[in-house]
Amino acid sequence: MSDTVRLHMSKPVVTQARRIEVFTGLGSRRNWPAEEKAAIVAESYGSGDTVCAVARRHGLTHSQLFAWRREARRRLAAGGEVPPLFVPAVVEAPPPEPPVQTPKRQWTRKSGYAAGTIEVEINGVSVRVGRGAETKTVSAVIRALKVGS
Repeated sequence: MSDTVRLHMSKPVVTQARRIEVFTGLGSRRNWPAEEKAAIVAESYGSGDTVCAVARRHGLTHSQLFAWRREARRRLAAGGEVPPLFVPAVVEAPPPEPPVQTPKRQWTRKSGYAAGTIEVEINGVSVRVGRGAETKTVSAVIRALKVGS
């Protein structure tokens, strides 16, 4: 196969040409499968890039991609059967649930005082100290009662 370049000009050139495009290869049109067209059109709507950038990335002209988008909108408006498009799904493990805390058991008195309860009376003021009270707190309360007497 020889490496010849064919130059085709649709109009005779009267002035100096500003731009010349040289097409290499077989010169036939590329046939795009419908799935690939749909993927490129979806990318042009979904990505943050401009339509022109998406077209360049896939070796298209921007006008060709705009025509594909227009055709896709017409099909959707006409209620044409559009095959479903699938997107990749990311499945993440759910966050671990916090441990279930059982409520602390409330002690109730049936008669008299509960076992382990201390009652202190100073100058007519009664203080009941239950099981599990901190010694610092109890001693601070007793000192406050003594000072007030």
